[in-house]
Amino acid sequence: MRALILDDYEVAQFRSAQIDIPAPKAGEVLVRIKASGVNPIDYKIRTGKAPYAMPALPAVLGTDLAGVVEAVGEGVGAFKVGDEVYGLTGGVRGLQGSLAEFAAVDARLLALKPKNLSMRDAAALPLVVLTAWEGLIDRAAVRPGQKVLVTGGSGGVGHLVVQLALARGADVYATVRNSGADIVKSLGATPIDVGTTTVAEYVAKYTDGKGFDVIYDTVGGPVLDAAFEAIAHYGHVVSCAAFGNHALATGSLRCATLSGVFVLLPMLSGELRAHHGDILRHVTELVEAGRVKPIVDERRFTLDSAMAAHALVEQGGAAVKVVIDVAA
Repeated sequence: MRALILDDYEVAQFRSAQIDIPAPKAGEVLVRIKASGVNPIDYKIRTGKAPYAMPALPAVLGTDLAGVVEAVGEGVGAFKVGDEVYGLTGGVRGLQGSLAEFAAVDARLLALKPKNLSMRDAAALPLVVLTAWEGLIDRAAVRPGQKVLVTGGSGGVGHLVVQLALARGADVYATVRNSGADIVKSLGATPIDVGTTTVAEYVAKYTDGKGFDVIYDTVGGPVLDAAFEAIAHYGHVVSCAAFGNHALATGSLRCATLSGVFVLLPMLSGELRAHHGDILRHVTELVEAGRVKPIVDERRFTLDSAMAAHALVEQGGAAVKVVIDVAA
């Protein structure tokens, strides 16, 4: 099979190669990969900036996939040959990624692809929707009627948090800059332009000064610090970007809960992998019901132009999600 190989984190360039098609072990399925989603973690791994996830080299990178089951390993009863599937399955330490024509993956990490999505659209979903779900539903247990603020609501994770919160019956707001307001409005939430509005102003305007019940931070840094100022008493702050140093006093004085989300942990540790498959099955239902959809950049990339796809994401020029077409 054809695969893109990374040999050196400093050079950080892919090499096209022919390698053996892997055989699925017990508990695995062999997937013919149709599309590979590109996330910020993908270029961070490629450039050696994610030591907690980087595989030993040479390695095949690529975290998200959508494709077709070609073979089923011993003990797998949930899938059969010909099933169209998607999942967050590899590209990190010890697990082959999706920048290849085939991958043998842990069946627990997969779910049936939504019937109303193309392979491209399905490949855009797993990492971002799992990240959104783990924080909003698993950690914060968002409820109908709660006021939810999403920081970076027009981004990859953010636009899924917005949709999941709306699907749960929440009153949803999202911080944006520039054209992000149009995306948030199109999804049904209220955009807040943080370039022209202070934290105190939007807390006063949208919560009568009480603060938001749930805040999902997708940005980190000073934006996460500001979330502690905007959270209600006994509220819940969730962040998938809490990798810096933060003063917790402001949130603690409000008796707020802080939860971190690290979506790669099930792949890296082996813990709770089946939960990722369960989440994706729920997401499939929501997508097929028309309540959740990914926003995918219209520009097309293949294995030959995978570096250009990575560059687009790294430079912040993507229209939400970028996908690489692996096979027709």
